[in-house]
Amino acid sequence: MQRFSLYQEEYHPSPLHFTWLEFKQNHIAVVGLYCLLFFVVITVFCPILAPFDPTLQSAGDLLIPPAWYSNGGISHLLGTDALGRDILSRVIYGCRMTFGISVILVILAMLIGVGLGAVAGMSEGFRSSFVNHVLDSIKAIPTLLIAIIIIAILGIGLVNSMWAIMLALIPQFVHQTREFVSREMKKEYVLAAKLDGANNIQIFFRSIIPNMGEALVVQATLALSISVLDISALGFLNLGAQSPMPELGTMLSEGIEVAYIAPWTIAIPGGTIFLMMISINLVGDGLRSALRNRLLH
Repeated sequence: MQRFSLYQEEYHPSPLHFTWLEFKQNHIAVVGLYCLLFFVVITVFCPILAPFDPTLQSAGDLLIPPAWYSNGGISHLLGTDALGRDILSRVIYGCRMTFGISVILVILAMLIGVGLGAVAGMSEGFRSSFVNHVLDSIKAIPTLLIAIIIIAILGIGLVNSMWAIMLALIPQFVHQTREFVSREMKKEYVLAAKLDGANNIQIFFRSIIPNMGEALVVQATLALSISVLDISALGFLNLGAQSPMPELGTMLSEGIEVAYIAPWTIAIPGGTIFLMMISINLVGDGLRSALRNRLLH
């Protein structure tokens, strides 16, 4: 429907609206967005959606197949594990733990990384060169390896794995913010703000932050996929969440022992992690394409 305007003037959408219009043209990215929103709903309304207690064990319901098996039942739609726990409830709570914790870790890493990156981008001389070389060296190391090294120092457990993943994600935000701030500090609008008497803090919050919001969203989606994968990997290696916590990686580790006789115990949590990763990456790629097309126009 054409937009009505009382005055005969051309309508120009806002940058955010234009980004959304470009994003909608990528139908695969829109499907990924719907899947991502599905995981958000599960994370928020997890206690309402789960039919059973995820840690409740039942000796009479061991390794019940999912409902689509001939010997399955509707009481446990996705079956049960080797301890008689409902897999659907554990997957729902596992999404909350894996996805919800990842979102929190990305937000914290972004806040710390943006602050450190702003200081690094506005510094000059030896301090700037030292910080830049250190950050480039750390960024070359995989985040999972950094997390494992930190866990080796702090010890295993969910809380320590959260600290490890957050510390491993911070250099990525620092690196991106440093490059963005160093480029923006050379532009004319920043020079004009300096001539008006603004200090570096005022320039960063009033001039630079509004321009890098969308770039941070793209980086956050990339960091979110890394965080989900790292939490699941650490849980699978028994370095993160410990049994009986309903975490997707821990569920995979527990299901390996009975994978031959009950393949659904690893197929369902593994498929959930795969779908979560695909949806996050599709949204991230769609955002990058939309921002690139907006800048070209």
